Amino acid sequence: MAEQLQNYINGQWCASAATEYLDVVNPATCEVLAKVPLSPAHEVDDAAQAAAAAFQTWRRVPAGDRIQYLFKLKTLLEENLDDLSRTITLECGKIYAEAKAEMQRAIENVEVACGIPMLMQGDVSEDIARGIDEFMIRQPLGVCAAIAPFNFPGMIPFWFLPYAIACGNTYILKPSEKVPLTLQKVMRLIEQTGLPPGVVNLVNGAKEAVDAILDHPTIRGISFVGSSPVAKYVYSRAAANGKRVQCQGGAKNPIIVLPDADLDSTIRIAADSAFGCAGQRCLAASLMVTVGRAREPFTEAMTEAAKSRVVGFGLDQGVQMGPVINLQSRDRIADLIQQGIEEGAKPLIDGRNPKISGYENGSFVRPTLLQDVRPDSRIAQTEIFGPVLGLLHVETIDEAIALVNSGHWGNMACLFTSSGAAARKFRYEAEAGNIGINIGVAAPMAFFPFSGWKESFFGDLHGQGKHAVEFFTQTKVVVERWFQDWTRQF
Repeated sequence: MAEQLQNYINGQWCASAATEYLDVVNPATCEVLAKVPLSPAHEVDDAAQAAAAAFQTWRRVPAGDRIQYLFKLKTLLEENLDDLSRTITLECGKIYAEAKAEMQRAIENVEVACGIPMLMQGDVSEDIARGIDEFMIRQPLGVCAAIAPFNFPGMIPFWFLPYAIACGNTYILKPSEKVPLTLQKVMRLIEQTGLPPGVVNLVNGAKEAVDAILDHPTIRGISFVGSSPVAKYVYSRAAANGKRVQCQGGAKNPIIVLPDADLDSTIRIAADSAFGCAGQRCLAASLMVTVGRAREPFTEAMTEAAKSRVVGFGLDQGVQMGPVINLQSRDRIADLIQQGIEEGAKPLIDGRNPKISGYENGSFVRPTLLQDVRPDSRIAQTEIFGPVLGLLHVETIDEAIALVNSGHWGNMACLFTSSGAAARKFRYEAEAGNIGINIGVAAPMAFFPFSGWKESFFGDLHGQGKHAVEFFTQTKVVVERWFQDWTRQF
């Protein structure tokens, strides 16, 4: 029998009262790894009540003392890096190197959050009028929650968790029901830090648990990463309940290639961006737009790069790309590829129905290239979330920038060139929250914010470092009159 996962509420592991469980499946083998409960709403309430009670004490703990738990957590994460990375590969499908890099980014966020005693400081202006000083202080919000996606089960919760608790908030994590094992292990490490009960809680579940988080009157701030339709739903429902919300949605990320770009490095970087994590990243390149004479050499080189990518189980030696998350996702990607072909795109490489020796039951899609994709086609406007790269062609950089700006997404856009003038023009005019010049945009360093524009982002500040402090605190301005002759007060 597969293990039935538990929730972690008020410092205790507890079995869920759920009547329904989902299988947690290794996408490379379809082996059932565990069973995750679809927790009912009252278990979210249990976590919220525990977090609210813990907040009254936790907010009064000095910031310098709060971060001592994060120092311990950083050490524990580093000591368990291999085990956590392997767990990510087993439940999420990405190769071991990608999983390890993900956890290193998680650790990086813990490190930055340890700077909260400085990051959380306020501002003071003396003598704003005669006998009056004014100052701004930051105070924690209260109970906050994160609704995490499947594609980065280790990293994305750490965009939020360490900053929230370092600022004096208490927290509820709701992992994706597709990949709950990584956070089970992370919570056991958090438990080892000695963090007071109720400060961090974990509730497994699906839509019922999500809705309970969105509606709960005690939860004041919510962070979400996932598809745009769900991001809109989370944002609108949580905001209607008066909550502070940040929601990162989907994307359709273009990379522009000028004729003067370096061929080898551009293709290597573009292939990594398009096919890394099997394309299941909101920053993955999904459209490559060649300009002028770049079309033939870069198309040929990209075709060879896609053909040669080694696909298989992420813990096997030499594998460069793993499966997509499950069979349903594989079939959805295959249907979108077919739609693209029916819309007129030419399949230079068709990655559907691959035969991966030893892993015939896995949810694999090989790298796929579709040439002559029409900008107005569905395949050009839909987030595929798989290893599919559409190829388009224009004659000038102005046409390329216009193509970038015509889309309703706004996560990322990249330019490959050796021209400083072209780079400056693109950086200035391209309408996307994250811009890459001769590099694929990865998740930002922990001390920079994650910027999304248009349909890719909804809500309040979305960031890490000092930007996370703005989200997880509320400011209070104090105007204070002082007396010239202070001695008369005693």
